[in-house]
Amino acid sequence: MSKSLLGPGPITLDVLGLELDAEDRRRILDPLTGGVILFARNFTNRKQLTKLTADIKKLRPDVLISIDHEGGRVQRCKVDGFTHLPAMRKLGELWITKSKSTHPAESAALAMAAATACGYILASELRACGVDLSFTPVLDLDFGRSGVIGDRSFSRDPQIVFALAKSLNEGLRLADMANCGKHFPGHGWAEADSHVAIPVDERSLKEILNEDAKPYEWLDLSLAAVMPAHVIYPKVDQHPAGFSKIWLHSILRQELGFEGVIFSDDLSMEGASVAGSVVKGAELALEAGCDAVLICNRPDLADQLLSKLKLTQTKHSESMQRLNRLMPKSTAFTWDELQEQAEYQHAKGLLKQFQLIL
Repeated sequence: MSKSLLGPGPITLDVLGLELDAEDRRRILDPLTGGVILFARNFTNRKQLTKLTADIKKLRPDVLISIDHEGGRVQRCKVDGFTHLPAMRKLGELWITKSKSTHPAESAALAMAAATACGYILASELRACGVDLSFTPVLDLDFGRSGVIGDRSFSRDPQIVFALAKSLNEGLRLADMANCGKHFPGHGWAEADSHVAIPVDERSLKEILNEDAKPYEWLDLSLAAVMPAHVIYPKVDQHPAGFSKIWLHSILRQELGFEGVIFSDDLSMEGASVAGSVVKGAELALEAGCDAVLICNRPDLADQLLSKLKLTQTKHSESMQRLNRLMPKSTAFTWDELQEQAEYQHAKGLLKQFQLIL
C-alpha cells in the first residue's frame, strides 16, 4: 500500500507516557496508524489526559483514541473525579436480587436502567477528556471458569448479558460513543488467560453458537465493533478466533450479518503468539476479516508493523470506512459542563440509589 494514502490505517498502537515524545509522534503520523490506545500509565489527572488527547488529535485528527475502561477492575482512569463504576457482574446481580422482592419484569427494567446509567457516565466522562471509544462491553458468559473474565461478565445467562449490554450500549450512544463487544465468540469457558497463555475451548460449534455467541446475534445492528478472542476452538478451526476466516468471515460477517469494525486483540499477547511474528499475525488477522490490529506495550513490534505491513488499497478503503463510523459526531461537554448536566446527575443518582457507586 502506498504511504501516501490518507485516512485512518489499520494499526492501533499505544504511547509511552504522560505526554508525547518524538517517537510517539513519528508513529502516530505514519499513514498505517489509525488508532491510539491509552492505558493507566498515560493518566495522572484530567488536565494531563485532556492535553495528551488534544496533542494526538493535533497530529492526526482522523485517529481513533481508545481505552479499555469497563468499570470494576478494568478502569484506567480512577482519580480526579472519575466515577468508580461497578464491575458488570454487579448489574447482573441487581437483576437477580431485585427479582426476589419485585416483579421479574420490574427487576429487569431496574438493572437495565442502571446499565444505561453506567454507559452514559463511562462515555461522557471519557469524552470530556478527549477519548473517542472504550472497548466495552464484555459479552463473555460467566461460567465460573475464567479468572481473567470473572466479574467482568454480566451473567452466565446469555439473555441477561444481551439485555444489559444493549442497555449499556444505549448509555454509550446517548453520550455519542460507539461500543465494542468482546471477546467473540466467547472467552468465558476457556480457563487460561490469553495475556500469558494460549487458551483452548474444546466445545462444539453448536454449543458455542447456542450460548456464547447469542448476545452478538441478538445485539445485531446495535453492535458497532467486535473484538475476537485469542482462544483456539479446535472443533471449529485450528487458528484462534482473531486469525480465523471461519469465525470472522463465515460466522460473524456472513452468518450473523455483522457489518461493523472487527478489532484484533493485542498482538503482543501470548494468545497471539501462535501466528508467528507480529507482522505475520497482523497479516493473518486482516486476511481473516479484522479491520484493525492492536499492538500494545511493545514499541519495537509497533515499528516492525509500521515498516513491514503490506495492505491493499481495497482493504484499506473498506476498513477506513468502517473505522470512521466509530468516531463521535458531536462536540463533547467539558468536564465542568458535564457536572452541571441533568442527565449526568440523574445517572449518578440512580447508581448511588442502587449502591453501585459511592
